Amino acid sequence: MDKWIVRDRYGNEIYFTEERWQHILASRPELEPYFDQFLETVRTGRRQQDSLVPNEYRYYKSFDELLPENSHLIMIVVFKKQLDDKGEYITNNFVVTGWANYLWS
Repeated sequence: MDKWIVRDRYGNEIYFTEERWQHILASRPELEPYFDQFLETVRTGRRQQDSLVPNEYRYYKSFDELLPENSHLIMIVVFKKQLDDKGEYITNNFVVTGWANYLWS
């Protein structure tokens, strides 16, 4: 399975799998040309913490090529820690889903 690893503007390593990319395209096939922009959204976009799920963040970034129907790509990232084989905690930050939307500035 393909997996892309990016570092966000806050220094966090986040991975995005082929399975999650196919999940996005299953309901939004028109977003297929924007794969690189989705990665860029995680790398350099702004984020907002979910008020009900504190380890979940919404990353968003505007792209002119999405206009006029949409203005931003949005990705949901979950931050977790898990135990490795040595019993030490390691980060496990991953993309859950993404979509395009029109957000007012």
